[in-house]
Formats: sequence, C-alpha cells, structure tokens
Amino acid sequence: MAASSTPLRVAFVPEHFSTPLAWASKKFGLDAILHPFPSGTGAMITALRSGEVDVAIGLTEGFIAGLGKEDIPGDGGYRLMGTYVTTPLCWAILAGSGGSSSSQISSVADLKRASIGVSRMGSGSHVMGYVLAHQQGWLTPETPEPWADTKILNNFSGLVEGVNNGTADFFMWETFTSGSAISRGEIKKVGEIYTPWSSWLVVSSTKIPAGDERVAEMFLKIDQGVKYFEDHQDEAVEHICNVMDYSPENAKKWLETVKFQHVVKGVDMELVNGCVSILRKAGVLVEGKGMAADEMVAIKR
Repeated sequence: MAASSTPLRVAFVPEHFSTPLAWASKKFGLDAILHPFPSGTGAMITALRSGEVDVAIGLTEGFIAGLGKEDIPGDGGYRLMGTYVTTPLCWAILAGSGGSSSSQISSVADLKRASIGVSRMGSGSHVMGYVLAHQQGWLTPETPEPWADTKILNNFSGLVEGVNNGTADFFMWETFTSGSAISRGEIKKVGEIYTPWSSWLVVSSTKIPAGDERVAEMFLKIDQGVKYFEDHQDEAVEHICNVMDYSPENAKKWLETVKFQHVVKGVDMELVNGCVSILRKAGVLVEGKGMAADEMVAIKR
C-alpha cells in the first residue's frame, strides 16, 4: 500500500525504555512525530481511540486488557502489531515515607484490603494490582474486588503525592523509574512483582492499515535503533541520565536486565494467549466476553 505523506504520530512513555525509539528518530531518520505520554498505557489507549495518535508503544498487559474487556468501544480502536521488549517488567510496590498511614506499611502482607493508587483505569498500574492480588490469594469469588478503594492519580508524581497525603495506601510502578524517588526518601519500596509476559508491545490504530508503508518503515527504523542501543550502551546510559531522572547506577543495572526484540514487527500468539489467561485468572478479563486473543493481533509472527 502506498505510504501517506503524513508522518505517523507515535505515542511513547518517556522512560528509559524509549531510548531505542529515540535513536531510531535521531540517528536513523524515523519519519514520525513522537508524542510523550508520561501517564502511560491507559492514556495512550484513549489517544488511539480518539484519533490523537496513530501508533503507540506501551505495556503488554494494558493493551491486551484494553481489547479484552466486555465493554470495549466500537472495534477497540487499535490492534497489536509488534513486540518491543521481550523481558518481563519488574514492578516496584511502593508506599509513602512521610507521616501518612501509608508510611506504616512495611510489607506486601500489609496491603490486604488496602487502597491502591493507579495512573488510569486500564493502565499497567491498574491491571498489575489484580495480578498482585491473585498472586497473594486475595482475589476470590467472594472478593472479586480485592482493594478497599482505587484512586486515579494520573502520573508518577501524583501517585507519590497520593501515598504521602493519605489518598492511597500504595501504588505500583516500574522499578528503575522509581529508583530516584526511593533514593530521595520520597517513597519506600515494600516489594516487587514481575509481569509473567514480555513487557512492551507496539500497537496501531485500526484506521492505519497493517500494510501501510509508513508502519513497515517505522519497524525497520526501530530495529536499527535497537541495534544501535545494544552496540552503544555507554551512550544509552548518558542519554538516560541526561534526559530522564536516573542515576548512572540505576541505568546500568537496568541495562543488565532488559532485552529488546531485534525484529520488532509481529506478535507471538503464545504471548497474547498467555497474558489473556493470566488476566482472566486475575479477574481483569472474563472468558467469553470482549475480544478474542486472535482478533487482537493484526500482524502475527
């Protein structure tokens, strides 16, 4: 299909994971307008459905939950097109450090029937709350809603403020993104949980055909960005520390844990089926309702 002359509008989370995308744009001429979404995957889903962006790179669980829920609007607004990060994401479980009730929390066990802060409904921070509750045995037919309350606090700074002023008892955020705030004593880490799936996917608006040449070119440029990222790790650390709030130590530790997909185009159905299965166990999705796993994927591996 012939490419449009209009650059793709690509949404991303402005964290360390965005470094290969930055290289694709700065070093390999990715013809796209990059839109940062610090609020995360839930906000990007809203933007895809409203037509604000064409493509988004975000968390696996958020994108799959967004398509699998029974109240999905219209055609869902987007489809899974590519795989960005193959390693799991480590979520830090975080409480306040000041004088609020949250500061009395010292372990995951203290969170039973607590109030959880999330960036948005449908975001990774929201979905992983159910996964945590399922893991802890707190999600049962008698308690399908494991938390005392769910507070929408928009972004990381709002969540930090929320656990320190008593709005919420805890929240969950990516471990290395949280590192500087933990080091400064603004919040404390009481535990962690890993996603049981590859952590980042690429999705595209249903208004953008899978055969659009702009999408094909984007995948090639991101592949080049990933290769450059892997071959120039010192430059990656410098970028992460200068552009984002990370210490060199945290950036280097993260580099030891992460693996990006070398060929970004395409999504493995085993990944999608596995994520759907766990989200159903966690009560996020309901079998027989919402979009089926194979309907979610526009480009399969």
